[in-house]
Amino acid sequence: MPPSPDYDAIIIGGGPAGATAALLLAKEGFRTLVVERSTFPRFHIGESLLPRHFSLLEELGLLEQVRKLPHVPKFGVAFLMGDNSAIARFPFSLGLLPGYEALNLERAPFDALLLKNVKDAGATVLENTTVKRIVRLNDGYVAVEADNREISARWLLDASGQGTVVGRHLGTRVACTDRHLQKVAYFNHFENVDRPAGIEGGYPLIVMCKEGWFWLIPLDEKRTSVGLVLDPKVARTLDVPANCVLQWAIQRCPAVRERMKSASGIETNIVTADFSYRCRPYAGPGYFLVGDAAAFMDPIFSTGVCLAMMSGQQAAARVTRLLRGSTSPAAARRQYIRFIDGSTSVFFRLIRQYYDHSFRELFLNGTGPMKVHCAILSILAGNVFPRPPFCLRWRLWLFEACRILNRHFPLVPRRNRFSLLEGVSSPARG
Repeated sequence: MPPSPDYDAIIIGGGPAGATAALLLAKEGFRTLVVERSTFPRFHIGESLLPRHFSLLEELGLLEQVRKLPHVPKFGVAFLMGDNSAIARFPFSLGLLPGYEALNLERAPFDALLLKNVKDAGATVLENTTVKRIVRLNDGYVAVEADNREISARWLLDASGQGTVVGRHLGTRVACTDRHLQKVAYFNHFENVDRPAGIEGGYPLIVMCKEGWFWLIPLDEKRTSVGLVLDPKVARTLDVPANCVLQWAIQRCPAVRERMKSASGIETNIVTADFSYRCRPYAGPGYFLVGDAAAFMDPIFSTGVCLAMMSGQQAAARVTRLLRGSTSPAAARRQYIRFIDGSTSVFFRLIRQYYDHSFRELFLNGTGPMKVHCAILSILAGNVFPRPPFCLRWRLWLFEACRILNRHFPLVPRRNRFSLLEGVSSPARG
């Protein structure tokens, strides 16, 4: 028999996924260790929360604390073509299901607030500490090497983000083969970006181009997160340094250039790549994969933080039951894997469709038969856990059928494509 472990649970990563799991486990009185390679606060993107976050933050007892952070209220989202035409604003209040309030905020103070609550709940947190290797993964006994020693626990939750510590250890990280899901992102924060007055000023703006898309997310009264997502094949053809691609693209896109005319900020940009992957199975002997350590997808619909925290909540619930002996490892794994598959698959489907110009034409139309547009809004608000209700699923199928038909028979007005490389708009079809 192995010796008594040092902890009940080890959590790799102190971001939103790991912090959510750690907070819940610590509140239950379990010996919880968080190993975080960075020192908080630290910069991170993913600054637009979903309405589903509000109920989760309330369940965690964090909503009022989060409201006190600098933020911009978010009541919807806006989409626009790169040539400054066909803008469409979608308030979450039009969704089929209740819940339409959310926030845009800077991630550094938000993540730091979550981790502070983890410490206050009694968990041990090791910042600036890296898990160098996985030593053992068995049900009821796991061990990692960190802090120049071997540390053991009954269960391991990997919330290491794109580091995917367990996925790389097991060789299960697999990139999505769909070309639409492999992207490169260029981003930074700017001040004094033009935005509408009133409630619509809090809408994140998505600007669509043939080669990718921009995001403009207001963070507070002055600052805006601005980013560009490109197809990597397009990125490789550019005769532009990687840290200057964002400025190059802004100057070539009328919709973004107009909004950035008075903006100030750093000329260079941050770069990240390899957007979409999965690390299956999401749970195995001794471990659960949480947040981006399980799966990562294109950020077009701002799903990352919500999926991270919801999976952290679910993983903590499974580990709690395991530690109390009220479930079996096989049952806990089966339930958790079903949760991750059910909640991520709908977003993967929508992301694949988003890169079809027919999808964009339907989306910009703003309305649809049998309230199909209202169902899409409810999905974008985060109503997918543990899976979307049937009233949303069948309308999503209808939307997919309309997208295919619209390719050949115009169900909505045709929209020109805007190309960053050509700097012009062109008909979607000859």
